[in-house]
Amino acid sequence: MALFKQKALWIGLIAVFIVLAVFGVAMMGSVLGAKPKDLPVALVIEDKAVSLPNGKSLDIGAMVQEKLLANKELPIAWHLVSTEAEAKQGLDQEEYYGAFVLPADLSAGIASLMSDNPKPATVRIIANEGMNVQASSAVKQILGQIARGISGEMSQQVLGMVSQNSDVNVIPVGMAKALLAPFQVQENTVHPIGTNNASGNAPGMLTQIMWIGSLVVSIFLMLASQKALAFGGRRFGVLLTQAATGLVFVILTSGFLVWMAKAWYGMSLADASGTWLTLMLGGAAFFLLQSALLSWLGLPAMPVLVLLMFFSLPVINIAPEFLPSATHDWLYEWTPFRFVAGELRHSMYFTDVSVSPSSNITVLWCIAAVSLVVKLASSFRKVKVRTVEVSHTETA
Repeated sequence: MALFKQKALWIGLIAVFIVLAVFGVAMMGSVLGAKPKDLPVALVIEDKAVSLPNGKSLDIGAMVQEKLLANKELPIAWHLVSTEAEAKQGLDQEEYYGAFVLPADLSAGIASLMSDNPKPATVRIIANEGMNVQASSAVKQILGQIARGISGEMSQQVLGMVSQNSDVNVIPVGMAKALLAPFQVQENTVHPIGTNNASGNAPGMLTQIMWIGSLVVSIFLMLASQKALAFGGRRFGVLLTQAATGLVFVILTSGFLVWMAKAWYGMSLADASGTWLTLMLGGAAFFLLQSALLSWLGLPAMPVLVLLMFFSLPVINIAPEFLPSATHDWLYEWTPFRFVAGELRHSMYFTDVSVSPSSNITVLWCIAAVSLVVKLASSFRKVKVRTVEVSHTETA
């Protein structure tokens, strides 16, 4: 019974519930309500209208465009583009998760189903896997359902037109087969993620490891700096040396991380040097941000840094269009993790694109620069520094 009279027991119990609540919100609360909405997809209508034997015009492209744009239940934000080449450019620049391409001969192919020599056209579905596997898979599935719906509707319309033709008593075998599939559907994937990339989550994993590595460097350099100050070192000089030393460590650890990912785990890195440069910049921004907080707050900054990591990790591998509004606006928009993971995704999966379309690099440079200024500014605050006195014994 004496155990239950101890305050530490009840304080520990309360602490457990607080920790579970905080980390539950961090790991689950921000992502459990995730569902797709307004996924940007390119819609390419290259179809040309054709004239039917009865004098009417058939324009499948215009009909599909009108129906798709009027359907507000689809979790897709359509972006009309003129050509497939233009859509490909948008996919390369990470503007779209996919594309739905209606070819120029779609109406002509549908019209040919009523002849003895049907020539079905090919509708193309393109998934931008490197941009986000979860979102591109959802887009591919939705576009596949749309294609099947259009195919069924076209089959019914063509069958109705054939049945109205009194001259047709028997449907040829070729026409019958074509009616079952009035057009072909071809699915393509651009910017594939490669092998051993954790289903496209490798950028988030590397970001997490780099954050932890930078944090270890920050803590040990802070402890070493405190000892240097205790021996009488000048605070500004110590902090400047600490920052320079930390950046050297970041260069080495980021290179080791890239080598470990390739050599140990067989991770497919199409641009290993670009991945290394991105990790170096991200690690530098992480280290300087962590070091700045530690310089001002000391070890009490640790809970802030740990909570930032746990709150950010669940969201950086999820497409922003899947996140609840509160999580997107209050966490995803400003967490430094997303800028590193986003730039890693570009360097790892978009190697055939020469220039990054995003502002991730600029943001990371800004984080690093501001953090360095804040860190060095801490040298001007008044702190009590414990100096170490060394006694000298004189000998005769």
